[in-house]
Parts: sequence; structure tokens; C-alpha cells
Amino acid sequence: MRESYGFAQFHPVVTALYFAVLLCISMLCMHPVLIGILSAASLLYYGCLKGRDGLLLLMKGILPLFLLAVLVNCLFQHTGQTKLFIYPNGKAMTLESLIFGACAGSMLVSVLVWFACLHEVLGSDKIMYLFGKRIPSLALLLSMTLRLIPGMKNQFEQVTEAQAMLGRNAKKGGTLRKVRSAIACFSIVTTWSMENAIDTADSMKARGYGSGERSVYAIYEWSQRDREMLAFVVISALFFLGVGCSGSLSWKFYPVCSGSMGKPLNLCMYLAASVYALMPSLIHRREERSWK
Repeated sequence: MRESYGFAQFHPVVTALYFAVLLCISMLCMHPVLIGILSAASLLYYGCLKGRDGLLLLMKGILPLFLLAVLVNCLFQHTGQTKLFIYPNGKAMTLESLIFGACAGSMLVSVLVWFACLHEVLGSDKIMYLFGKRIPSLALLLSMTLRLIPGMKNQFEQVTEAQAMLGRNAKKGGTLRKVRSAIACFSIVTTWSMENAIDTADSMKARGYGSGERSVYAIYEWSQRDREMLAFVVISALFFLGVGCSGSLSWKFYPVCSGSMGKPLNLCMYLAASVYALMPSLIHRREERSWK
């Protein structure tokens, strides 16, 4: 699926630049509308790549992170003028802290999901093509990082099945037993991931990786489609940079939520960000329909 059609068919340089711009916007902008657009677009594209079941499985993992970000901010940040209710300790929960927590959680979700999408369309072979010859250490680190989550997921499933055969099923028993079994499985997987990373690094060092200039077998050629998409990415990046420098995306949460939202430049930014973030999903759907 990853190499068959869609955004994965573009040249690795184009794909890397596209996601670099997208991640920069997601991590540097705290405008509520823009964060909402990027979060929704990331979930939509992940659903295109992995299907409905994959999206639901992802939601089970990132939804607790979102709720945790909101809860932590509401419990420990009491700045704001719009009080919703008073905690037993006398501190107030404010609307501003709730909105900030929701924006921070949405930003975290957006970045994580975009990285998951990046892993689907930019595999280890493309990363080695981009950085293997010039920065071999960075190429190895990125390759190991992108496959860390899928590897830990598969290992966790194997460990859970092995523990169940030993009578330590994490899905049965009381709540305390389930928590203990889950912690034990997580500890085993964490230890495995660390040992696997050390073994991989030692193996690559023993083979002389990074000791000399690498030769790269390039199977990726530039096409007119790649040039058009590259121009789209560059023009969009310049536009986003200009809007950001103009201050139109500034937003304050405390003591009162304030910022520019309905000005013409903001509306242009919303439209441009929507088109830019939805582009992979649109390309994927179009080519999927053509294939079927």
C-alpha cells in the first residue's frame, strides 16, 4: 500500500520538504483555528493510509494523551478571568486554561499523527537515500526512530501473548492485576527496545557504517509531477512564513483569549492551510478511485 499509489509516489525530497513544512506549522503555531485544521487533516490522511480500523486503533492511543493534556493544564493552571467552577482547594478552573489545554493537546495529536503518516510514506529506504551519503548518523537515527513505534507495538503483542500463556493475562482479572500485567509487559518491551537499539548500533559500527563515503543507488528520478509539487510546497512555505511574520497568527490565552481570527489575511491562511494539509488525502483518494 505504501509504495503503490498516492503521495508516496513523489520524489523523497518533495515528500520530506512537504512534511517538514507541515510539522513546523504544527509545532510553532498555537492559533486555535489553524490547530483544528491541521489536527483534522492529519487524522483524515491517516485514515486514508490505514483505513477505518487503523484510525480507530490510533484514536484509542492518542485520545488519552489529548485528555491528559487538557486535564493537567486545568489542574495546574488557574490563570484566566472566566471562572467555570472552584476546586475544593479554593483554586478556580477557568475557560482560558481549558482552551489552552485543548489547543496544546490538539497540537500534540497533530504532530504525532503527522509523524505516523510520515512513517507510512517515507520508509527507511527513502531516508537512507536522503541522508545516508551526506549524514549517515542522522539517517540511521531517523530510520531507527521511525520504526521504533511499529516495532514496539508488534513486540508488545508478542509479549502479551507469551504472558497470557504463563497465566498472566492482562485482559483478565481485577483492575489491579490488569495494571500490574500491563506494567510488566511495558517494562519488558522497553528493555527490549533499548537492547535492540544498542545491538543495531554495534552491528552497524562493526560493519563500518559511517566510516567512509557511502555510495547510493538512486532509483528515484525527478518528473514533471515532482517539480510541480515542489513548487507548490515552496510557494506555500513562503506564504506561511510571510503570514507568520506579519503577526496575524498571534494568539493570547491569558488572561483573556484574544487574537486575530476573522481578518481577510486570516481567512486566506485558513484556506491555504486547508488546501496544503489536505493535499495528500486528495491525491490518495483521487488515485484510489482511478485504480478501482
